[in-house]
Amino acid sequence: MTEPRPRPRAVLAMASRTARQVLDDRALARLTRLTDLDAGLVLDDFTTPAAQHALADAELLITGWGCAPVDRPALDAAPRLRAIVHTAGTVRNHITDACWERGLAISSAAAANAVPVAEYTLAMILLANKRVLDIARDYRAERRRVDWNERYPGAGNYRRTVGILSASVIGRRVIELLRPHDLDILLYDPFVTADEASELGARLVPPAELFATSDVVSVHTPLLPETRGLVSRELLATMPTGATLINTARGAIVDQPALTDEVVAGRLYAVLDVTEPEVLPADSPLYDSDHALITPHIAGSKSGELGRLADLAIGEVERYVRGRPFAHPVRPEILDRSA
Repeated sequence: MTEPRPRPRAVLAMASRTARQVLDDRALARLTRLTDLDAGLVLDDFTTPAAQHALADAELLITGWGCAPVDRPALDAAPRLRAIVHTAGTVRNHITDACWERGLAISSAAAANAVPVAEYTLAMILLANKRVLDIARDYRAERRRVDWNERYPGAGNYRRTVGILSASVIGRRVIELLRPHDLDILLYDPFVTADEASELGARLVPPAELFATSDVVSVHTPLLPETRGLVSRELLATMPTGATLINTARGAIVDQPALTDEVVAGRLYAVLDVTEPEVLPADSPLYDSDHALITPHIAGSKSGELGRLADLAIGEVERYVRGRPFAHPVRPEILDRSA
């Protein structure tokens, strides 16, 4: 068995609120056993004298939401820095090219954050196909016995088609959760082969076929220059009437005005945990549409789920302390096509 190394000097780098919410007393106790950590020091700015002093001896940064960019000046102040463990998903907002040039080992808790997003997505897919929100609304308004089979003849999940846009970490998890159900799962991802899609439990198709034949399309692609507006007016127009678009990725991937037109017209349904802009204007018709369910970016880890992020990150810290490679590394060669 590999013997533990001497405790490395670690520094927390995130918003103070993030540290309070993600790292509870139990998590901090575990971290202080593994590392030389001042649990009361949380850096959200690398330029202050206190930050510069802390960075001088830091071997490990434990980052989270609200972390400042780890740019060249920050790295110049941290000559001993060897690794960064991120307690959330994407590292795009704080990992810079200078980190890769330094050769830092970087880990992310994206796999842990994918779990609640996939659970949210699964629930919304099943509810959308079952027309639960429509039926509940009608029942609340009418308060009488109705033949729901007659009113919603297409409702249900048996042999329905679900399209997954991107085999990202979350997209793959969604496919995994969908496998036990009697659904036809389609996938579009330009970086996945037909055989790989089949192994996941999906059938690889071009985007035009995915949108034209799916009862529900769920968006899981990262926001990149080439994916901005990927879900275009043209693709939305090909979706079957009554189909549902679910977006838990980034709002800008979808042509928001085009989707709004389709939803307000009553042709499509939308379940949107993210929008463009992030908070829709107060007069957006989507808020009041019976065909839209808008949630305020809550699909990811929230409240009691944050402990899963901490547990994964602490597991990575322990691997680092024991001289073992990260189980959830972030690699620069795939960062350009991942969340």
